[in-house]
Amino acid sequence: MSSSPRTLPRSVVHADWSMHPRKRWASRARLVDGARYAVDAPALVTPEELLSLLREPSVLAGFDFPIGIPSAYARRIGAPTFLEWLPGLGRAPYAAFFDVARTADEIALHRPFYPQGSRHVKRQHLVDGLGLTSPAELFRRCDVAQGRRACPLFWTLGGNQVGKAALTGWREVLRPAVAAGAAIWPFDGALDELLAREGAIIVESYPGDVYGYVGATLPSVRADDGTLERGKRSRRSRRESAEGVLRWAHGADLDLDLDLDLSPQLVAQLRDGFGEDGTGEDRFDAVIGLLGMLAVLGGSRGHGAPDDDEVVLREGWILGRGA
Repeated sequence: MSSSPRTLPRSVVHADWSMHPRKRWASRARLVDGARYAVDAPALVTPEELLSLLREPSVLAGFDFPIGIPSAYARRIGAPTFLEWLPGLGRAPYAAFFDVARTADEIALHRPFYPQGSRHVKRQHLVDGLGLTSPAELFRRCDVAQGRRACPLFWTLGGNQVGKAALTGWREVLRPAVAAGAAIWPFDGALDELLAREGAIIVESYPGDVYGYVGATLPSVRADDGTLERGKRSRRSRRESAEGVLRWAHGADLDLDLDLDLSPQLVAQLRDGFGEDGTGEDRFDAVIGLLGMLAVLGGSRGHGAPDDDEVVLREGWILGRGA
């Protein structure tokens, strides 16, 4: 078992973020005594509510959008650190940064997100437009760690794209939170050190890293029409995962250095599979992401980023992900 951080935050929050306001959900855990967290059911949140929460004196907040930039891109724009570069977005020469390029010839170092539409688009357009040498340079080290490969930060097309979530998250939450004094791990220091300062801390998290770890096996389940459903988009699959998650949270499968009390509303939603509507997967991920963060605080998952300047100055890291 990995050692846990020395200081526990009073609140831990995980937000499943999207460019669509109806798909922005957050789940919160509150420290109610020395090592026991009360975990709430997910709630729809606005950027203003999150910024208010980040003004509290002791909160660890996780977001599932990228926080950091690929090192190859950082070298091309001459960014010494992510934190020094971030405040200038939206101002010259980055005035068009938050405008997604519509065509390949609109891609530029100061306008790197692409595409707006799906006709005749290729990721190679990003490589060429940003002056990179290969598609591999579109990725951060954490994007490909442990054999995983997410969509690249600047790509804004498809169900798994992360670009538009990053655009809205950086503009509406990250920049104003940093301006108000929030720290970002790992750029501002090691997690233990940041927790000891009593301020708000923002981390990048990824629920997909911890599905199986916290008992969310998401098995294949046969639908009424005989077809098989599987994964977080299936209510039946989410519902079949509920008991595994509850066993993990109650310590039957894993001995955390924390006690977790899940609210009756959260238990009911887990067992229901978070409903049939299109936000069920977002509420599910808000909860699973929070449990993954609590696993880090409880000492069962590592929380360090690789000791590499490219990571801790420019690229960032995903909390709990191995190198």
